[in-house]
Amino acid sequence: MKKKLALLLVAGMTMASVIGCGGNSAETTAPAADTTTDEAEAPAADTAADTADTADTADAATDEAEAPAASGELIKVGIINNDPNESSYRTANDADLKATFCEENGYDASFAYSLKNEEQINAAQQFIQDGVDYLLLSAADTSGWDSVLQDAQANGVRVILFDRTIDADPSLYEASIVSDMRAEGDKAVEWMKSQNLDEYNIIHIQGVMGSAAQIGRSDALTETAAAEGWNIVMEQTANWNAEEAQQIVQSVIDSGESFNVIYAENDNMAQGAVAALDSAGITHGVDGDVKIIGFDTNKFALEELLAGNWNYDGQCNPFQSSYINDIIKTLESGGTISEKTIIMDEKGFDAETITQEDVDTYGI
Repeated sequence: MKKKLALLLVAGMTMASVIGCGGNSAETTAPAADTTTDEAEAPAADTAADTADTADTADAATDEAEAPAASGELIKVGIINNDPNESSYRTANDADLKATFCEENGYDASFAYSLKNEEQINAAQQFIQDGVDYLLLSAADTSGWDSVLQDAQANGVRVILFDRTIDADPSLYEASIVSDMRAEGDKAVEWMKSQNLDEYNIIHIQGVMGSAAQIGRSDALTETAAAEGWNIVMEQTANWNAEEAQQIVQSVIDSGESFNVIYAENDNMAQGAVAALDSAGITHGVDGDVKIIGFDTNKFALEELLAGNWNYDGQCNPFQSSYINDIIKTLESGGTISEKTIIMDEKGFDAETITQEDVDTYGI
C-alpha cells in the first residue's frame, strides 16, 4: 500500500507526518499558538518491566517492533501531543513516539501539537475525517473530549490515551497508559513531611492548569497543606516555563515574605525558581535555607540533587510507545485488552541518598 502523507493545518498548531523511524518529517506551521518554549517534565518505569529497563525498552522499540498490519498495509495513526518544546520530558516523549510509529514498523503516522485543548480537539476531528485507524491522545486538558471520542467510535477509530488521563467514559477508548500524577505528588509531599521542619512556608509553582500532571501534583500538596497547617506563601502557574517560575519566585523575594520550601511541578520550573534564589544570594538544597522540589527526573535535575543543590525530584516516565504498539498489535490480531488503565511505576529521589547510577539510569 502506498503511504500517504497527511499535512494538516489546524489554527495555532504544528502538524507533521513522519516518513521513517527517526527520519526527517514534513511540517506545516500555522500562526503560532500561545505555547511555552522552555522545558518542563520527566518520567518513570513500566508495569510489565523493571523501571531501570524502561529507557532501554523505548530505545529498542524501533529495532524490535513488528509491523502490526498482517496484510502488509500501513496502519494509519493520528497522534495528538503537547508541544515537544514544552519540556525535556515532552521532547523525549515525542522522539519515542516517532521512533516507533513509522513506516518500518507498519505505520503511517501524522502528528499534531498544542498546549491548548480546543486546538487538540480540532486536530482530533480532522484526523477522524481523514480516516485514521487509531487516534493516540495526550490531552492538554482532562475535560471536553466526550463528543470527539463518540465521533471516533462512530467512525470506527480506536482511541488510546497516553501520558495523561481524561474525564470520559472508559468505553470510549481502548486503553490509557499513564503515570499516576497524584501518586507522584503524594510521594513528594510525604518526603516533605519527613523533613520535620519547624514551619512550612511554601512557594507552590503549578504547571499548565487543568492538565492531569498539574491536578495530581497540586491536589497532593494543597490537601496536605490544609490538613497539616502549612502556609502556602504563593500558589501560581508558570505553565511549565522556567522564566515564568523565576519571575514568580522573584516577586515573593521582592515582597519580603519568608519562605523555606519551593514545590515546583516540573524540573524546568524548579530550575527557574533556583535562578531567582541565586540572583538574590539565597541558599538552597541540602545545606541551604530553601528546600527545592521538582518533578520529571531530567538528567540536569538529578545532577543538581547529586550535588546537593536540590532536595527531591519525582519521576515521570515519557516512554509509552512500546506499550501502545503492543496494544495495537493485540487489537489488530483480534485480541482484547484486559486492563483499561496501565499505570507506570515511578520513583522519588532524595539528595541525601541519590547515586551516580541513579542519575545515569533514570535521568532523561
